[in-house]
Amino acid sequence: MVSDCIALKDVPHTSRLFADYLGHSPKLRTFYPSLDLNQKLAAFAPSVSYSNSMRETVATALERQNRGFGSGEATVQNIERLRRGAFTVVSGQQVGLFGGPLLAILKGAHAVRLARDLSQQGIDTIPVFWMASEDHDFAEVNHVELPQQDFSLRRLTVEANGTTGAPMSEMRLEPQVEHLLNETAELLGETAVVEILRESYRPGETMAGAFGKLFARLFAAHGLVLLDPADADLHRATAPLFRRVVGEAAEIARTLQERGKALEHDGYHEQVKVSAGSVLLFAIQDGARVAIQRQNSHFSIGKEKLTQEELLAQIEKEPEKFNANVLLRPVMQDTLLPTLAYIGGPAEVAYFGQASVVYQRLLGRATPILPRFSATLIEPKIEKLLERYDLQLADLYHGSDALAEKLAQKTLSPELDEQFRAALAIVTHTMAGVKESVEKLDPTLVEAAERATSKMRYQVGRLHRRAARALLHRTHVLSQHANQLVNALYPEKSLQERTVGAAYFVSKYGVELIDTLVEAAGSCPEHRVIRV
Repeated sequence: MVSDCIALKDVPHTSRLFADYLGHSPKLRTFYPSLDLNQKLAAFAPSVSYSNSMRETVATALERQNRGFGSGEATVQNIERLRRGAFTVVSGQQVGLFGGPLLAILKGAHAVRLARDLSQQGIDTIPVFWMASEDHDFAEVNHVELPQQDFSLRRLTVEANGTTGAPMSEMRLEPQVEHLLNETAELLGETAVVEILRESYRPGETMAGAFGKLFARLFAAHGLVLLDPADADLHRATAPLFRRVVGEAAEIARTLQERGKALEHDGYHEQVKVSAGSVLLFAIQDGARVAIQRQNSHFSIGKEKLTQEELLAQIEKEPEKFNANVLLRPVMQDTLLPTLAYIGGPAEVAYFGQASVVYQRLLGRATPILPRFSATLIEPKIEKLLERYDLQLADLYHGSDALAEKLAQKTLSPELDEQFRAALAIVTHTMAGVKESVEKLDPTLVEAAERATSKMRYQVGRLHRRAARALLHRTHVLSQHANQLVNALYPEKSLQERTVGAAYFVSKYGVELIDTLVEAAGSCPEHRVIRV
């Protein structure tokens, strides 16, 4: 029986920083000021400063956005709770094709569960999902991996119309998406969720808009509030933050460089390399997202050179043309929201180790980050194979070839070939003695003894050949089973949640799967195994 709860430190490629974070290492208190608050979020609440005017601005924008996505009444009610004074817990993800990998819905489920638990403890809290609509790396979100009948993955890649380097809020789906939807239906069947995909991913819709419409439907019963940061009203609300980032660019870069050196000194890694000229902002120029750089007192956006005053004036006039980089994004988030905790994966935890100095400088606090709900979903067919061969998830970490060899060791007798050789030797030796004895008794029996020896050797050899053919067949079956197990649970030498499309699971097991995930979130502190 596979363990229900697995330590992530035992999973390959887990960074030292993330492993120490999971273990609440005292060494990390320098980098995560709120480390000890992760299990006591109520104690963090008094430090969250949030004005009534910002509440009204953000709640109004969120209601407009979520109604546009088609969110359910539970979401609208949660936005009203925010307007009246609720806190938030936040998670988020890139706006991947057809909902992206499984981990995206795991994050949403975790936010729902944590908000519910805090509210039951008397801290009114709603779940928010930050859609990374301002990211501009189309190649990271333009595909999804869906299992085929043998659990091998088929990659579907979408085409979109837009400027190279444009945010996902501007990349619009080409008519080719309808062909991908037909392929998806062939793989998954014409299910209710495939119909939701068809309604969400229409030609002309943006990548961010399609993702939002899908998640609005999947989480309708749970009130998950979707936030699209590529919103003019939200950018106007964060314009003062952007202007401050420009005004303090040199000091912020210096502080981040010092933090990077401190991380490396303690044996950890920087997620983002920061130079003296780094500015934590992008600008939209000719439709593309371009990093802003600083040299002395001047700034550059591509080939355009600006003084600090000119850049500040541009931000003041058109804040929607500027957006945060990965180290500023959480600070922008918590300028817009009264956040008690952010739920993130290993890379996001590493970002927060750097970004905490930006938090402290710009907000005077550093939001706690909780490791996100991590899970592997095991389907009945796969569970039967795991039980048949008495396997744990760790047995799959070295790939299908190594697993096939392990299965062979478990099921095939290495002594069998030697036993047949010994049997032939015994027949030969014994019948040689018989032949010698009968020759003395009656020479005419020698030929019969030789024929009997030949027949016995033939029968032993024939059985040996049949066993060899059975061995070859069994080895082929073992190889097939190894491939199925690895494809299903540890594809491409990575956890299932990072590779297999969420659409596969919710299509096969229905939107009700979200209920299961919400209940499972928080039941295991590291990696949960869920049987579906």
